[in-house]
Amino acid sequence: MADVARHAERSGLVASISNSTVWRWLHEDAIRPWQHRCWIFPRDPQFQAKAGRILDLYERCWQGQPLREDEFVISTDEKTSIQARLRIHPSLPGAPGESMRVEHEYVRGGAWAYLAALDVHRAKVFGRCEATTGIAPFERLVDQVMSQPPYNTAHRVFWIMDNGSSHRGEASVQRLTQAHPRVVPVHGPVHASWLNQIEIYFSIVQRKVLTPNDFPCLEAVAERLADFERYFESIAHPFEWKFTRADLNALIARMRNRWAQSQHLKLAA
Repeated sequence: MADVARHAERSGLVASISNSTVWRWLHEDAIRPWQHRCWIFPRDPQFQAKAGRILDLYERCWQGQPLREDEFVISTDEKTSIQARLRIHPSLPGAPGESMRVEHEYVRGGAWAYLAALDVHRAKVFGRCEATTGIAPFERLVDQVMSQPPYNTAHRVFWIMDNGSSHRGEASVQRLTQAHPRVVPVHGPVHASWLNQIEIYFSIVQRKVLTPNDFPCLEAVAERLADFERYFESIAHPFEWKFTRADLNALIARMRNRWAQSQHLKLAA
C-alpha cells in the first residue's frame, strides 16, 4: 500500500494519502491488485471431444449409450515424491488452545511414488507405493485392480488417465488392452487434470494423511496410506460431480469468445 500511496502523491493525484486509506479504497472497489487468477487456453485441438468423453463416463454413458451394470469407470494417476520426513525432535501433540508442534528440521527418509485408482461410482480405492513411477509400476496397479472382482469378469472397465509417461499414447493403449482385453483406456486432454476425479482423492490424502509430514520411516508412510484407503472406503460416497458436458460446451464457447476479443484488440493496437 505504501508504494501505491507514494505513486499517487508523486503523480499529483492527491497532496497526501495514508496507507490505510489506500487499502480501504482498494478493498471497497472492484479492482483488487493483490489478487490474481491463472488461466490457460487448451492447446489440445481435440480438447472438447476428449473432455466430453470423460464427463459422459461420470454420468455412466459411453458413445451415446448408457453403461451396463457390469461396466465400471476407474480414475487413475500417480502422486510422486511422497517423502518420509524424520523430524529432529519428536512432535508435540496438540492441547486445548494450542496447536500441534512439529520440529522444522528433518532428515529425509526416502520417498514413494503413490499410484492409485478410484472406482468413481463405487468410491473404492486401490493404491500401491512404488520406488518410482514408470510403465511397469503402473501396469502392476492395473493388474492389482483387474485381478479382483467385479473387474475381472466385467464387460468393460474404462480407465481414465492423463498423458503421463507411464501410460501415454497408442503404445500404452496396446499394452493395456493386450494384457487386459476388458480395459478401455481413456486419455484426457492436455492440461485437464481437474477432470480426473483421482485428483480429488489425492487432495484429501495430502490434507488428512501427509500433513504434517512426520514419519519414523518410509514403511510407515506406506502403512498409513494403505490404512487410509480402507478408512476412506468405509465412510466415503462417490464424489458429487456436477460439471457436465453442457457446462463444458458453455465454457469452450466463452473461451473462444475471449480469444476472438483478444485477437481483435491486438489488431486494433
